[in-house]
Amino acid sequence: MNSHTPHRPPLPPFTYEDAVKKVRIAEDAWNMRNPAKIAMAYTPDTKWRNRSEFLNGRADVEAFLERKWAKETGYRLIKEIWAHTGNRIAVRFCYEWCDARGQWFRAHGNENWEFSDTGHMAVRHASINDVPIDETERKFLWPEGPRPADHPSLTELGL
Repeated sequence: MNSHTPHRPPLPPFTYEDAVKKVRIAEDAWNMRNPAKIAMAYTPDTKWRNRSEFLNGRADVEAFLERKWAKETGYRLIKEIWAHTGNRIAVRFCYEWCDARGQWFRAHGNENWEFSDTGHMAVRHASINDVPIDETERKFLWPEGPRPADHPSLTELGL
């Protein structure tokens, strides 16, 4: 990264409050589902493992997210901090989505993040499992976009 790269606060090393804020910023961005904008939160040479897929660089991230949200409709995500230290944050998350046949799923996962000095994510490892649910079991029912501030967290939902 060069000196002309804008910073993406909060910057490491993260306090607990900074890490919680960074997690919520990421959650809100993913709930807006704008692949080009989201890709800019990562270093140009970011390295990802998402399930069994390996991505390298912002272009891969953007293409991945475009494919993801073409398939996963009704997407709603909640992230929750699990741990943090220095320039790393671990989160757990759940998201709900619907496939082309109308089957709903709740994806449960964990991510490990590593950030550059400018606050861009340099490394992301994600392990995710999809569980089919009935539409009546959905818990993430807010309108499209960021989760409302008063919506329960994963812990409060018992997830």
